[in-house]
Amino acid sequence: MSYALVKLTDFSVASLDSAIRDLLSALDQESAAVASENDWKVFRDRWMARKNGILTQLNDLWLKAAPKDAKRDVGQRVNEIKAKVEHTVDATQSRIQGGASTARVAAERVDVTLPGIRRPLGAEHPVIKTMNEIVGVFRNLGYSVEEGPEIETDYYNFEALNFPLNHPARDTQDTLFITGQESKPQRDRLLLRTHTSPVQIRSMEKMKPPLRVVCPGKVHRNDAPDATHSPIFHQVEGLAVDTNITFCDLKGTLDHAMKALFGSSVKTRFYPSFFPFTEPSADVQISCIFCGGTGTRDGAPCRNCKASGWIELLGCGMVDPNVYGFVDYDPAKVSGFAFGMGVERIAILKYGVDDIQLFFNGDVRFLEQFA
Repeated sequence: MSYALVKLTDFSVASLDSAIRDLLSALDQESAAVASENDWKVFRDRWMARKNGILTQLNDLWLKAAPKDAKRDVGQRVNEIKAKVEHTVDATQSRIQGGASTARVAAERVDVTLPGIRRPLGAEHPVIKTMNEIVGVFRNLGYSVEEGPEIETDYYNFEALNFPLNHPARDTQDTLFITGQESKPQRDRLLLRTHTSPVQIRSMEKMKPPLRVVCPGKVHRNDAPDATHSPIFHQVEGLAVDTNITFCDLKGTLDHAMKALFGSSVKTRFYPSFFPFTEPSADVQISCIFCGGTGTRDGAPCRNCKASGWIELLGCGMVDPNVYGFVDYDPAKVSGFAFGMGVERIAILKYGVDDIQLFFNGDVRFLEQFA
């Protein structure tokens, strides 16, 4: 049965002591019964509410009712009771909150003896996977890997690669230039590199022949995105400089690389082309990996090679002697070759993808196919 404060009629010391013992005993019992935050709120309001709390009743039933000669003693005892009640209410709240914290800690405790939860690992993006495969082929041939900045100067991207000032590649329709460069000399103007060839120049500046490097990385061109074009794509370019390097070395290197990437049955052929930084230059084709070089597939013309039996894949050539002049190499003593290939183009062939934009859309359903 809950405690109810009674009105005193006897204000003797013995009577007050007995009434206070009953009150404090009820206070302790009700405090011990509090087990939750809601219980505590009810307990607090029962004892400390301004309108009908037991402390408010003390003033009405004890202090105001006390005779004049007993008011001082009753008032002192009432103040002591108020202090005790306030302390008990606060202590009860601390006990409840501490118990909740302990329960929460116990619930959240990690059993370090249990096996760990392993997060599922992702897989290489097909473009990165293809780029690593290409780089791996040339690593096995003794090439080192060099990288350079994506924001390049006109000097490294064009001038040092034998691009004349009026070359179409310098036009903003082909190259993404950074704004606010008009006050700088032409060679110091910044742009987003259009190929990884600047890394070859930087490598030759740092190292003397013999030199064999591959330069993988992201490049940018002012192309409208469609099934075969993207303003951002990846390249792997290579450079070899030494004494007595010939076009035969270039052909043998690339023939081996294509067979390593597409299988030993793949054939290669070279036909004349033009690049400002190589002379002579060539485009490289491989026999169609879809129709086996026959030009027909399932009794119909092969769409991948347009019934020709060949697929154009990359460009190459012997390094133009003019380029050596920018890096203090002696063209009378050394020679070399360079090549470059688009990673997405090779990935499209290897994985049968028909739209380059699929590589960049971030569709997990597409990417999970290559995991």
